Amino acid sequence: MIVLNSMANTTGIKHGGRKKGTSNRLTRELRDALKDVVIQELRLVKENSCKLYAKDRMNILIKLIPFVCPKIKSENHDLNEPLGFRF
Repeated sequence: MIVLNSMANTTGIKHGGRKKGTSNRLTRELRDALKDVVIQELRLVKENSCKLYAKDRMNILIKLIPFVCPKIKSENHDLNEPLGFRF
């Protein structure tokens, strides 16, 4: 009978693998490749936008604006809630 000593690591100390905070190499390479594709496509959109109808250009702008100018969150207050102004 063979008995393997396969106890779980309960010490909290890492023994091998990536160091804490190190990104996965495949994920990093995939993000870099995807970034290159997106940058190239944005250049093409810029170059070819003059060939589009105004309506289509506006639709593209409407879709891209949230990535440049984030939406402002509205805040609501109750009538019984103090506004927090100090005079």
